[in-house]
Amino acid sequence: MKQLALTFLIVLISLTSWSKRTSVPLIGDKAPSFSEKSTNGLLNFPGDFGTNWKILFSHPLDFTAVCTSELCGLARNQEKLNALGVKVAVVSIDEIDRHLLWKEFMERVLKDEGKTTKIEYPIVADLSGEVSKKYGMLHHSANDKRDVRGVFIIDPDNIIQAISFYPMNVGRNMDEILRTVQALQLTRKENVLTPMNWQPGDDVLVPHKPYTSDELEQNPELKDKYYQKGEYMWFKKMKE
Repeated sequence: MKQLALTFLIVLISLTSWSKRTSVPLIGDKAPSFSEKSTNGLLNFPGDFGTNWKILFSHPLDFTAVCTSELCGLARNQEKLNALGVKVAVVSIDEIDRHLLWKEFMERVLKDEGKTTKIEYPIVADLSGEVSKKYGMLHHSANDKRDVRGVFIIDPDNIIQAISFYPMNVGRNMDEILRTVQALQLTRKENVLTPMNWQPGDDVLVPHKPYTSDELEQNPELKDKYYQKGEYMWFKKMKE
């Protein structure tokens, strides 16, 4: 009986430990905070980014092909991200000196393309793996020592609004990340929803019929601003 109880206790401890290691904060949760060394000095995340929108971007390993293509892509889109009020932090389980050398290497790659782009975003040295654990970016069935490709989009109130994970062999789509940020910003600003394949400037959905019969009678121009598809979908025109 004692042996059975001991076995049960060991299993329970193992499951609890596994759960803690693989815990992923969810959409609607407060973004976990951390303080770590980065290529821009000590980063206190998300506090140092104030009331900006934020993206936390993880990668498996410095000086690898897919990761280099992704972080160079981030650098090429810095102006677009700045225009959207977005601050980016990148994290991996690598040493700070390795990050700094890789940053120099990537800036040479960008220079060879004819760009004078400097990498502005901080690359965090999560050598202990604590940041990766807080954000559930260590997927132990894939690799228990290297992050998967994670993206957390966080709003000005430091609430997680979107999450995506990609495997180590597939690079992320920067256009989709930008599109998601723009959709989140629009739906935060206005009481609208974005349909499948929405692009900035496209018409948007509204959560319910936008006017009553009396309102339409008083303001006939409402009919020119909205239209219906099927029984459940009401759209708002975004272009005149």
